[in-house]
Amino acid sequence: MSQQVRVRFAPSPTGPLHIGGVRTALFNYLFAKKNNGVFFLRIEDTDQNRYVPGAEEYILEALKWLGISPDETMGVNEKFGPYRQSERKDLYQQYAKDLINSGNAYYAFDTAEALDAIRKEEEEQGKTFIYNHHNREKLDTSLIISKEETAQRIANGEHYVIRFKTPVNETLHLHDIIRGDIKFETNLLDDKVLFKSDGMPTYHLANIVDDHLMETSHVIRGEEWLPSMPLHVLLYRAFGWDAPIFAHLPLIMKPIGNGKLSKRDGDKLGFPVFPLDWKTEEGISSGYREKGFFPEAVLNFLALLGWNDGTEKELYSLEELVTCFDLNRVHKAGAKFDPEKNKWFNHQYLMKQKDSDLAKAFAPILAEKNIQVTDDNLIRIVSLIKERAHFVSEFWEMSDFFFEAPTNYDEKATKNWKSETPALMQELISVLGEITDFTSTNIETIVKDWMTKNEIGMGKIMQPFRLSLVGALKGPHLFDIVEIIGRQETIKRIEKAITTL
Repeated sequence: MSQQVRVRFAPSPTGPLHIGGVRTALFNYLFAKKNNGVFFLRIEDTDQNRYVPGAEEYILEALKWLGISPDETMGVNEKFGPYRQSERKDLYQQYAKDLINSGNAYYAFDTAEALDAIRKEEEEQGKTFIYNHHNREKLDTSLIISKEETAQRIANGEHYVIRFKTPVNETLHLHDIIRGDIKFETNLLDDKVLFKSDGMPTYHLANIVDDHLMETSHVIRGEEWLPSMPLHVLLYRAFGWDAPIFAHLPLIMKPIGNGKLSKRDGDKLGFPVFPLDWKTEEGISSGYREKGFFPEAVLNFLALLGWNDGTEKELYSLEELVTCFDLNRVHKAGAKFDPEKNKWFNHQYLMKQKDSDLAKAFAPILAEKNIQVTDDNLIRIVSLIKERAHFVSEFWEMSDFFFEAPTNYDEKATKNWKSETPALMQELISVLGEITDFTSTNIETIVKDWMTKNEIGMGKIMQPFRLSLVGALKGPHLFDIVEIIGRQETIKRIEKAITTL
């Protein structure tokens, strides 16, 4: 590529960053890194009515947690700053006027009430009102009044907007990396508002001007922006600028039914749709970080929502994703979000962690319960239970019996406690009391030799033994549990079971 690859993620700070936005950021990041380019973040905050305090900080923190921070943004390598549109607003008015002067835009003075009345009238006749070439010379615009009158009305403080003058009778043949060749009829487009008399541009004008001035080479964004593509290409043409290359990503779909994934789906099915917790007066919307997901697992999962490298491979490090990523392999069809697959990815990354790191993550949960345990024992316990876990937060439920004797016993499992069981458990206590090398392998060998020698069936000992220690027929290898809790605690628990059951 002759021009340096420069791609942007340009969210609006109107609330927490949706997981769909995270995927857009990720694909931009991967494309930039693959092509030795620049990934920059621009905050599109021209709509001050929808601005939410804290949203911008949230976006930056989320990208940092995920490990895909921008190369350029507010306070970082500000080559093309400012990176907040609200701080660039003085730029846009001149560009709007340039479009007026070149005949590609016009002033419109219609009031909201007047437009509502026209819209209602059209609806009564079974028509749909579109503000474009059909009616723009019949409405209250600078196209039908003199320059002097237009200037006077603006000087008088009349409210106005600047609208784009969409060309008539033209078929646009456009290309999108993901969608291929697309045709748009300009007669079906409306004359979008570009600038308002309050001095603020709309998204369309600010977006085009900024992408040009920031030398954006590729616009990689969600499918919902596809209908804006013809307007944006026409704006580039009206300014005499080269348009960037476009790629519109597929939507992330609901796990059940049709439609785009929403916060409501997450609330209903119990999974997060935001990278981090988002707190409001109504409560907390949970995030992947606080739910115990590894950032690498979230990125890996999102990368495969709408893209694959043509192989069966599923687990990729960020570096591998950069190497493999290709926009030509992004699918057009929406990608269904699968919460269970999401958890599966987290399990894979949990298994990749060092036992010592997992033990450190588990330690605060134990500290809250005032449970003390040696580092070596905790690392050993983690190594025995992690295979069944998706999250560190599940460790306690899977391992509580290592730290506390059971206070009750699983009802179904107590059916294995027969009339002869107490006597056999008493004999087992004697066997355990004589073992000098109290290690898992040695305990297992001696107990099984005793059972063989006395012709005692496995089920008669092993199930009541596990029930005594755990309170249920669950948990890792029984003799590993025995070694970790120790002889004294093991015997104490068997005696308690004999008394209780």
